[in-house]
Amino acid sequence: KINKDESKYFKNIKKNVLELHIAHNDGNYFCSKDELKSLEDNNQIAVNYCGQNGEVTEQFNPNGSINNIAGIFNKNKNIIGMMPHPERMIDNYLSGEDGSLFFKGLVENI
Repeated sequence: KINKDESKYFKNIKKNVLELHIAHNDGNYFCSKDELKSLEDNNQIAVNYCGQNGEVTEQFNPNGSINNIAGIFNKNKNIIGMMPHPERMIDNYLSGEDGSLFFKGLVENI
């Protein structure tokens, strides 16, 4: 689920839920309560794991990341770190095209 659609990473994407592959094995996002509050206060949580309709619940958290966090921005929102892999979803032959929306929007906005 995209949380910050005015960022250059998601600005032109018309959807607020993307289907992207994950390949993190045992990895997940974690931080202290203070760090989480800072991320939330500064709108730095870029994307969350969710269901097909955007439900951000424990049921749709594939790796136990705190608050279903799948990606965050730095404070300037010009760097994103994400666990999902948009490069694995750039063509229907590769299971879908939602990843291409991410890259197309990025190219158009830099």
